[in-house]
Amino acid sequence: MNSFGIKLKFSTFGESHGKAIGCLLDGVPAGLDIDEAYIQSELDRRKPGKSEFETARKEADKVEILSGVFEGKSTGTPIAMVIYNTNQKSKDYSNIKDVFRPGHADFTYFHKYGIRDYRGGGRSSARETAARVAAGAIAKLLLRELEISVVSGISEVAGIQGDNFDYEAAKKSIIYALDANKEAAQKEAILTAKKAHDSVGGVSRVLIKGAPAGLGEPLYYKLDGVLADAMMGLNAVKAVEIGDGVLSARKHGSQNNDPIRANGFESNHAGGILGGISNGEDIVVNVYFKPTPSIFQEQHTVTTHNEEVDFALKGRHDPCVAIRGTVVCEAMAALVIADMLLLNMGATMGGIKRYYNHDECV
Repeated sequence: MNSFGIKLKFSTFGESHGKAIGCLLDGVPAGLDIDEAYIQSELDRRKPGKSEFETARKEADKVEILSGVFEGKSTGTPIAMVIYNTNQKSKDYSNIKDVFRPGHADFTYFHKYGIRDYRGGGRSSARETAARVAAGAIAKLLLRELEISVVSGISEVAGIQGDNFDYEAAKKSIIYALDANKEAAQKEAILTAKKAHDSVGGVSRVLIKGAPAGLGEPLYYKLDGVLADAMMGLNAVKAVEIGDGVLSARKHGSQNNDPIRANGFESNHAGGILGGISNGEDIVVNVYFKPTPSIFQEQHTVTTHNEEVDFALKGRHDPCVAIRGTVVCEAMAALVIADMLLLNMGATMGGIKRYYNHDECV
């Protein structure tokens, strides 16, 4: 499937080495201020080639809005956006035309579709995520109107875990490090792996602040389930945790429960979600990225004819995909929360009556 969401639904199109990538975002309420400069700034955070910690591929990632916006405001009709590819080097992939890259989706895409687009992975390339960031930026503009924010940063690289999470500091870090005390060691780990023609994994920590209680559509569209679905749908993501996640399985109930008082919860082990519904506390999502499978060491693999070969990859690749991936995690989280907000508007008769009895309703 190439679409995501229910009330706020987006679809993406395009391949890594095709003419363009883009998205269609349907369900944006009319009258939302569309700040094109802000949308571009979000894409700039994700775009490649900004530092030695990322792929050397240079893309401007200039977004162009094709429809759904008039005089700076959403019209209520689908918003189409396109981002043209300008720096493809398809010849870098000629040596893998008939070879499956270990750790990549080449093998599974070929066995599913019987067609091989070997240029940078085609549709399975993380290049597609730029379109998700564009859609997520509009979702963030919607959330901003309701004083809901979505931020993120890198909490761990190559097993080097941060202890203190400063989301404002992460915005200024070239690797979006949440813990300034661990940033130097995390950078060194990335560069050491890069020099060895290898790669490292990392963890993105996403924080959603200001979301009201009541978001989530049990039983089969739970907020935590959809957030996990959104994150697991990203390239290289292998695990997702809500709140304490795996640590919860190692505790007693007396340690894991979040006591409630008149002014709110005394702790937040649940990560802001209970029974698949937001409880009004901060929503915390940890997203685990595997090491970038594109490495420049000789590897064992097979060809499309199942012949065993050894090969060395060429091209330009991220030594730690989690860095740019955290921006995409933010975008997906924003799209999920915006979708849940729109779905929640019709959850009660009171909510429906408040809207349709309003004098200004059109």
